[in-house]
Formats: sequence, C-alpha cells, structure tokens
Amino acid sequence: MYKIIKAEFIAPNVKSFILEAPHIAKKRQAGQFIMLRVHDKGERIPITIADSNAEEGWINIIVQGLGKTSAHLNTLETGDHLQDLVGPLGRPTHIENWGTLVCMSGGVGTAEALPIAVAGKAAGNRVISIIGARNKDLIIAEERMADVVDEVRISTDDGSAGRHGLVTDVLQDLIDEGIKPDMIVAIGPLPMMAAVSNQTKEIGIPTMVSLNAIMVDGTGMCGACRATVGGKTVFVCVDGPEFDGHQVDFKELGNRQKMYKQQEEESHKCFLEKQVKKVKAEQMKEEV
Repeated sequence: MYKIIKAEFIAPNVKSFILEAPHIAKKRQAGQFIMLRVHDKGERIPITIADSNAEEGWINIIVQGLGKTSAHLNTLETGDHLQDLVGPLGRPTHIENWGTLVCMSGGVGTAEALPIAVAGKAAGNRVISIIGARNKDLIIAEERMADVVDEVRISTDDGSAGRHGLVTDVLQDLIDEGIKPDMIVAIGPLPMMAAVSNQTKEIGIPTMVSLNAIMVDGTGMCGACRATVGGKTVFVCVDGPEFDGHQVDFKELGNRQKMYKQQEEESHKCFLEKQVKKVKAEQMKEEV
C-alpha cells in the first residue's frame, strides 16, 4: 500500500497527488512513468511522474479524471492509500545542450513537460514553455514552469488567457519573431502532438513526442501499447514513451486508442452513477 501524503485539486477535474514512494523517488528520471492500481481489483493505468524528492521519499503525479480509474483516483484524499505502484518505467528523456529547447504542452501534458524542462535547463539550454488549454481554468503548473524556464507563453482555445489560438499558433509566433528552436518536445493530446509534428516537419525542427498509448502491464509483455514509428513496430512502454514525432504513425495510434472507447465510456458512466448514489446515501444519513 502506498500512502497519499497530499491530495488537492489544481484545476477542474485535475488533481495533484504527493505519494510516498521512496524507492521510485530515488531512481526516477525525467520522462519516466509509473503504473498504479487504486485497489486490488482495479485496472493498471500509466501516469507520468511530474516531480520527486529522493531525500523525502515522495513522487508527484497529476491526474485528470477522464476515465473510470482516473475518476476513482481523484476521489481519494490526503491520508488514503493506493493498492500498488510500479516504477519508474520507460526510458528517461534524452537530454543534451541543443541550444533553444521549446517544451509544448496541452492540458495535463504540462505536468509531463515540467521535469523535461527542468532537465533541459540544467543541461544549459534556453528553455521556452508553450502551454495550451481549452480555457484559463484548465491551465496547470504555469507558476511551477515559470520558476524553471526562461519564458512561458500561454494559448487558450477560447482566448480567456494568453493568445487566442493553439500551441501551434504560438510556435509560429516565435518563429516569426526570429526564434527558431533547436529542439521541440510536445506532450499532450494525440491530435495536438500530431499537429505540432506536422508543423515542425515542414520547417525542419527536430521534435520529440511522448505517446500516451493504451497500456496493461507497462513492462513490454502484453503488447497493448504497440505503435508504428519509422515504419517499425515499437512498444511504447519499454521503447519509449518518447519518440521522433516526425516518424510516428499518428493515424494508426489514434485508431488504436479508440478500440475500447465504448467500454471505457460505459465503465466511467457506471462509476459516476455509483458515486451519485453514494453521495445521496450519505446526505440522507446526515439528515437523519
């Protein structure tokens, strides 16, 4: 069992967890993830490690409650326990002094981009962060990112914060200003990473993406996270999760991501209905 040291919502339906995991904290590097289970009959889900402290023995994950398991996880509070964690998994991010590194992130992808930005800055790069979200309320980790990079730029779909537009629009702004990145890391929803990769391929900027494939065990045994990169089959959990964005078959990966969409939606709906019934039962007890 793994104790939740601290749990707090940082945006609508987005929760930050500080987890007691000393053995993972000692080994974790930028770009790596964990597999976790909420309870002994629950599914395993992959979540990137946003931060850690080896001396204090904790790791930080940030979770958006989109599916049944992530929604269940986000009902837990400080002092609760998780069934198990496995990690750190995946290959650490390759970091070198490229010159100008631009970390582009969408939604909770900012939590994944944060440790890469930290590592990139430590390697001597000029680091620019481009954070995108649907609206200002869904922007996360902006202040944490601003503490470690040279510049943060924001875009929102509705124009409620930063530039009205997409992260690709902000990247074009940088280029129009005469700033050509030497390396780009893009992390977020699949369509966002595909759009960034298409844009940068045309202008010749190396681009690395972190793929969020379906995973079951996270150790390369099940094959559920297969993707095609450069015409070859890879297992995202052990060969990645980061790959050359210009080589990824995003269409195939997108189709694979939708394989269990109906089952996922039904499971999520069932869980939410049970939560509503639970809340109503508790309210009735209080009234009595």
